[in-house]
Amino acid sequence: MSAATNRAGAAGFMASGLGLALRGRWHQLKDNWVTILLFGVIGVAGCQLFYFNAVSRLSVGVALLLEYLAPTMIVLWLWAASRRRPRALTAMGTLLSLGGLVLVLDLTGSVKVDLIGVLWGMAAAVCLVIYFFITAKQNDTLPPIVLASGGLMAGSLLIWIAGATGLVSMNFATADTKLGPWTTPCWVSIAGLVILSTVLSYVTGIMAARGLGSKVASFVSLTEVLFAVVWAWLLLAELPGAIQLVGGALIVCGVVLVRIDELRADKAPELDHANDVEPVPSESAF
Repeated sequence: MSAATNRAGAAGFMASGLGLALRGRWHQLKDNWVTILLFGVIGVAGCQLFYFNAVSRLSVGVALLLEYLAPTMIVLWLWAASRRRPRALTAMGTLLSLGGLVLVLDLTGSVKVDLIGVLWGMAAAVCLVIYFFITAKQNDTLPPIVLASGGLMAGSLLIWIAGATGLVSMNFATADTKLGPWTTPCWVSIAGLVILSTVLSYVTGIMAARGLGSKVASFVSLTEVLFAVVWAWLLLAELPGAIQLVGGALIVCGVVLVRIDELRADKAPELDHANDVEPVPSESAF
């Protein structure tokens, strides 16, 4: 139920901001309702529901690994769509990031694998791919706060329906939360989940994807797993192992390589003085 409460609370929190952003421009909802609906159903609800179903059958590390195959899927999709092989730096960055993710998740312990769970995890990855393509789309008529708030409303409604029909378990607890030496009240934890991990992350994530493009933004998202390890160290005194630190370094290196490759691709048309050659968009030119 945390996902439903989280998204619903975030949607309610952003409702006032949505009203201000759309004042005198309510036609933005009408013009972009399909994009908002897809963002909510696939990017908000789909990712969560499929991941929760995956983690009910798989080890958490395996479920995360499957979901975060999304950057690799994006590279393969762009390869198939453009029929151009990824450049060396992108290919190297993909391999480094994927290897780093495996090390950070530290799958050396007990690993639980189930075929149905794997399919749920792959479905979550596909939803994440679509999420990055939707958010990376440049649309001057749809501000990030409008896309995020509208999508959260649609997504939270779908999650509540899934909970009401029994597709996902709906549980709620009001116990205080212990974070390292601190004990925080329930409302503080909920506020943190709503404001920081949902509202702020979705709005800034959309802004980042529009600035970086779907491919680079998806690789940057891999650092979410790395930061989870860091915060577990700081707040829960769970010291990361050496293998996780190495994995984190590989993820960062992979992201840097993909970003450098993207910047080089953006500059490539400037070096071509043939006026009859139209520059190839960076998103499709690996």
